Amino acid sequence: MPADPLHRAGEPQRSTTSQPPRGSGTSAIEVRRSARRRRTVSAYREGDRTVVLIPARMSKAEEQRWVTVMLDKLAAQESKRVLGDAELAERAERLSAQYFDGRPRPASVRWVTNQNTRWGSCTPAEGSIRLSHRLQGMPEYVVDYVLCHELAHLLVPGHGADFWRLLDAYPRTERARGYLEGVVAAARLPHVPGVSDEQET
Repeated sequence: MPADPLHRAGEPQRSTTSQPPRGSGTSAIEVRRSARRRRTVSAYREGDRTVVLIPARMSKAEEQRWVTVMLDKLAAQESKRVLGDAELAERAERLSAQYFDGRPRPASVRWVTNQNTRWGSCTPAEGSIRLSHRLQGMPEYVVDYVLCHELAHLLVPGHGADFWRLLDAYPRTERARGYLEGVVAAARLPHVPGVSDEQET
């Protein structure tokens, strides 16, 4: 295991490993406690593991809260790399196989800049999925949710009970919806001029 550049040699540490929150896309989280670390918290990826560095004095509740915060922070940083249309199509294919047994088979998946009142859309007859460019830079699990939403629409039109049962296969649906609702709410604040009300698909 490579040396952690954020620690001095010989610094005492306690380390615990746990499974990540459901649907986080990371196989394990390792929390390393350090007596020398006073207030700062940091995190980095080590293969398919996420390492979170915290002060030794933190309570278990504080640890859990900071793990969630740092996972979201890392996800946001990683998603700043904008996926091209080809990568977006590959991602949709992977999500279709993972959550819908490969049944939705989109013919095309692409970013568009003309969707200002919805996060995504699809045309089932053509098998086409379009995602708003406004999603670029959001955490990966949010982009994945919108892709899953549109993949589900290739199988079930409308937003009835059958649709939501199908979308329940994606484990971070509620969290992603909460994130998007927060973006919409922030856009409605009076100190943000010229931003219209927006709704998700």
